[in-house]
This record gives sequence, structure tokens and C-alpha cells, in this order.
Amino acid sequence: MSSSLNIGTTGLAASEKQMDVIGNNLANANTVGFKAADTFFASMLSQSLSGGGGAASVGQGVGVAAVSTVFAQGTFQSTGNATDAAIDGNGFFIVKDKDGNSLYTRAGAFHINNAGVLSDINNYALQGHMFDSNGVIEYQNTSPLNLQNAQSKPSATTYFGVGMTLDSQTLPGDTFNSSQVVFDSRGAKHNLNTVFTKMGDPNYWAMQTSLDGVDASSQSYTGLRFDSTGNVTKVYNADFTAAPVETSVLGSITSSVINNKGQLYKTTDPADATNPGNGPIVLTRGATADAWTISGNSDYPNAALILGVSGTDDLVGIDLDGIGGADITFTLGADAWASGETITFNTTQTESAPGNSTVRFYASGGALSDGSTIGSDGDVTWNLVGIPDHAAPTMKTFATTSRISSLENDGYAPGTLSSLVINKDGIVEGMFSNGQRQNLARILLGDFINLQGLNKVGSYFIETGVSGPSVNNKPGSGGLGELQSSSLEMSNTDTAKEFIKMITAQRAYQSSAKIIATADQMLQTLMNVKQ
Repeated sequence: MSSSLNIGTTGLAASEKQMDVIGNNLANANTVGFKAADTFFASMLSQSLSGGGGAASVGQGVGVAAVSTVFAQGTFQSTGNATDAAIDGNGFFIVKDKDGNSLYTRAGAFHINNAGVLSDINNYALQGHMFDSNGVIEYQNTSPLNLQNAQSKPSATTYFGVGMTLDSQTLPGDTFNSSQVVFDSRGAKHNLNTVFTKMGDPNYWAMQTSLDGVDASSQSYTGLRFDSTGNVTKVYNADFTAAPVETSVLGSITSSVINNKGQLYKTTDPADATNPGNGPIVLTRGATADAWTISGNSDYPNAALILGVSGTDDLVGIDLDGIGGADITFTLGADAWASGETITFNTTQTESAPGNSTVRFYASGGALSDGSTIGSDGDVTWNLVGIPDHAAPTMKTFATTSRISSLENDGYAPGTLSSLVINKDGIVEGMFSNGQRQNLARILLGDFINLQGLNKVGSYFIETGVSGPSVNNKPGSGGLGELQSSSLEMSNTDTAKEFIKMITAQRAYQSSAKIIATADQMLQTLMNVKQ
């Protein structure tokens, strides 16, 4: 009789334990990342009874064999918070408390704390790998994801491009300008300007780049030739065929310089095999220093002379298109020239298939005035035909108003972190105020061979000897789930099932109580027999 009392008591205790588990599940129905538990019962040791029909076993009641965690996936809820993340599949986020203890959780409600560390709601630091300033991931160190010093370094411009349509009806000598901002190695802005000048031939346009108003010291090409359909068919450059020849007895040419090679769009040399001209240009000194004349300029019919200091033979210049500017200059030995003495020269224009132009803004090994650099040792590529991963902007000439269709270059200023995004593979990518995107960190996930061996503390799990060590890897690899950004995994508590379990637990409790009450009545009846 006393056994039935004890058996009923075990039933009450077991049902109470089950109700505790059910109550905890329901209480955490809205807890982010919560994993519900289930109660498993086992019959307690039995005792043997002997009877006429042989031996029989009677159980000693029921006990709670285990309370196991249900690791089924919870539903996802979109939050709109860029630092939130949910695991779609296996694995746990790894966080560390203030004492450096590793904890594992499915709750991905993270924020950047006042120290710049990506942390959960208890300010435990999320663990992973950081990228260094060069974008290389530091695999050897698992550390808190500290974004405090995240910044985008400046990048010097190495190439530029201009997409445009030039008006084929533009008058010779008229210009069209394009301007764009480029950046040096310190992120400072500079103005890169390109001037396109219409030549006498309607198919030719000269081009000249400058940086902050200073012309480039050299360009691979100085002009473009368009075909009848308006497409660039050739690029060209120009120079003297040979050194200019002077006939002065006493005077000399101390220097001869082509100041604007783009203006030299024709060859004057009749001996040129591919593009013969009409003969050399001849500059003849008159009776006085101010009376120089030009002849042999049928290839440049608008050419005009430009003289230096009045009354001296210090400089003679030629404006090839006649609209202003010394395109070619000769510096002379002062006052040593006589009437009829000449300077004779030929120009040669070399055309080739379109290619990218190298533009140099300062001497090799030099730098800008503040010590910063631009391009590669001062060389910037003009993207005329395309570079890797960047098609060339289109350049056309039609009978329409000149206009810019696109400007491009690869430089940018330094930037500050403006927003984040967490990718499915755990990469924390930063968006910066300069428009750049940069990998900052990678979130690591941990997993265990025996999940039921984990010690559960609130919404966290702790590694034990039974669970085995944590196996860490990036999301989406090694059997781990991928991350869903701006989302949270909600509790996997099934409210409907929990209420059904509650009903069965209540009935079991009532039944156990009834066993005790009935056994008590039986004992009371036995006590009344002696009366």
C-alpha cells in the first residue's frame, strides 16, 4: 500500500517538472533565438513479487530521464537592422563575455557598442576574423569584430576616360572642354581638363590634357581622326621630321619647341612615304627683325607668325591655325640675323590604330607640389580603347551640339563608414562616404558533434566534455548554415503543441494525485477494521 503512495508522489514530481519545462517554453515564445526543451520520462526500478503463478514485477513510479533541447529551425523575422543576422541551417554565433568565456547562441541581434565592437544584447563581443587595411583576411586570429577604425583609404587616379559627341560642324580653331575631378595619393582633389580643338580638316580634332591648369608634359597621342561615320579611326602624334635648318651666318636657333602637337595634324615633308606633304615651311627674315615672313605653308594655309620682343630677333613663333597661340616657337641668337636668312623645317604627323594614351603630369620620380603622387609614377592612362574590366567610353563626331556623355576615373577620396551589410557567407561589408565598399570582417560560426551535450544557460549554450569541442568555420561551409541579414531567428516554441503537452501533464498530475488519495482511503479503511 505504501508503494502506491510513493509511486503517486513520483508522478506528481515528474508532472511538475514537465510543467516547468512547458512554462519556460511558453514564457520564451517571443525570445530571439530561443530553443525549446522537451521532457522525457522513464519508469523507475521495479520490485519483484512472488505469487502462485510465478514472479511478477511492479514498477516504482516515474522519473524525468532527460530534458533535451529542440534544435529545430525557428522562423525568421525581418528587422531592417543591418547588424542583425539569422542562421539558416546549422551552427551558432560565437560570443565572448567580459571574462573571455566563449558562449554560443542563435540570437543574432547585434549592434556596434561604444567601443566599436559588434556585440549582442548583453554586450558580449561577436567573434570572427578581421580584414586588414589591404583587404586581406587575418585567418590566424579569431577576435572580436572591432569596426571602430574602419575607414576607406584614398586611392590615386590611375586612369580616366571621356565619353562624348563632338560637333562635326564646329569651325576650325574652336574648342570643346571636358573637366573631371581626379585624386592624388592623399585623396586631395585635382581638376583634370581636356581641351578638344577642331582642326582645318573636318575629320581631325586635337586634344590636350592639363592638371590644375598646367598642361601635361607629354601624351602618347595628341589628336584624333574620325571616319565618315563619326567613329574614331586613328590617333596621331606629331614632331619635326628633322631638326630645323637655319641659313644665318651669325645667328643661330638655340631651341625649337612644338608647344601644341595637336595642331600638327598634317605632314609637310614631301618625302614622307605614307602621308607626303607639299613641302617644307620656310620662315624668312626681312630687312628688320619685325619683318619676318612665312612661305611653303600650303598644308597650314591659316598659319600666322608670332614675333618676340619688338625690334629683336629673339623669338619667332608660328600659330598654325591662325586663331592665337604659338604652336611652334624658335628661340634665336639675338640680333645676329640678316635680311633673307631663313629657317626651314618639316613637320610629320604619325597616325596609328587607336590605343590608350599615357599622360604624364610631372617628371619621372617626381611628385605634386605637396609631395603626393598621381597615377603610376606620374603616368595616368587615358582609356581610349578599353582597359581590363573597363570598356572605353564612346567618342563620336556628328552634326549635333557637342556634349559629354560620361566621365570616369578610378580615384577617390578617403571615406568614413556610413552603413554595413552582412553577406550570406558572413562577410561584414562596409559602405563608405566616398562610395566605396570594403570587406571589414567575417563572422565565424561554431558547431558541435553532440548538441545535446551542451550546457544551456538562458539563450546561450556552453561547451562541455560531452558536447565535444566547437568546430568553427565560415557560414555556408563545413555543413554550417548561411546567414540571412537584417533578420532574426525567433523562438522555435510551438505554442499549440505546448498547450497539448500542458493538458496531458495536468491529467497525469491529477491521476497521480488520485492514486495518492485512493491509497489514503484504502489505508483509512484498513485502520477502521479494528474498530
